[in-house]
Amino acid sequence: MTDSAQNQQPTTHLGRTGVEVSRLALGTMMFGDWGNKDHDDSVRIIHRALDAGINFVDTADIYSFGESEEIVGKAIKGRRDDIVLATKFFNGMKQQPNYRGGSRRWIMRAVEDSLRRLGTDYIDLYQMHRPDEHTDIDESLGALSDLVTQGKVRYIGSSTFQPSQVVEAQWSARSNHTAHFVTEQPPYSMLARGIEADLLPTTHRHGMGTLVWSPLAGGWLSGRFRVGQDLPATHRSDRDPGRYDLSKPGIAAKFEAASALGELADDLGVPLVHLALAFVLRHPGVTSAIIGPRTMEQLESQLDAASLELSDETLDRIDAIVPPGTNLNPEDAGFTNYWLEARRRR
Repeated sequence: MTDSAQNQQPTTHLGRTGVEVSRLALGTMMFGDWGNKDHDDSVRIIHRALDAGINFVDTADIYSFGESEEIVGKAIKGRRDDIVLATKFFNGMKQQPNYRGGSRRWIMRAVEDSLRRLGTDYIDLYQMHRPDEHTDIDESLGALSDLVTQGKVRYIGSSTFQPSQVVEAQWSARSNHTAHFVTEQPPYSMLARGIEADLLPTTHRHGMGTLVWSPLAGGWLSGRFRVGQDLPATHRSDRDPGRYDLSKPGIAAKFEAASALGELADDLGVPLVHLALAFVLRHPGVTSAIIGPRTMEQLESQLDAASLELSDETLDRIDAIVPPGTNLNPEDAGFTNYWLEARRRR
């Protein structure tokens, strides 16, 4: 195979559901107060993505505390039947108790709120945004299964579950004869490859679709990070400067690797953004990569990436920069093992 790009938007099946989705999914976290505050511009970006062949749109209730879902609802009006619409629940929507988590009480409330904001009567893929240590997975799956029976949700999925939690959820669904998670949504990029070791083989064994978030490593694979140059100012660095603190070993390692990967992309004559997206899509366990543009320019820079084919030689060079199964910065795993906290061990 050679490194070549073609003008098309490839599709694949979402796990074993039979549903066909684009290999690039449009993530909408950056629409609303957290990113692009201009609703009309955000709608234009969504429309451009749909016109370019992306049929998979992913959002969450927590994104700008419901504003992202409202923007998506405006954008899909009149086009709903052509879109595979995914959203998520779990994170706290209010400071009061019982407005978060995986309880039946909250799931039944959260889905109605999302349906209203999205302006639709069903959600194609309803995902549990994080595992809930305080709620039995049996309870969460039971409530979600009822939503499937009611027709408010077509399929259910998980996000940032660990391999053992994925297996536990599958076992629970089979034992209790409830709906089961058909997808998992973990972080994955050339700089954060930890899921290759166990999670991707686990989802593959269970026939699940895997939708990877942060394939550009939160902007580190934009091509702007080069050794010998000052760190660029970005929207994310303004919001969370700690994520770019080079005094931290994991972040310094990311900086070095991002620079080396940028040089590799230069050698290949392709944008680093395309290389990054093509890399995650090359893994046989990955269904779709979720891109999260804030501007039209960012979207346009990513639309052709799914058709870039990477040679084995290119993949070997990537492996030499970031070894398989490695997260250069442990914080990029998207999951903190709370069982290792001192208060839980003593």
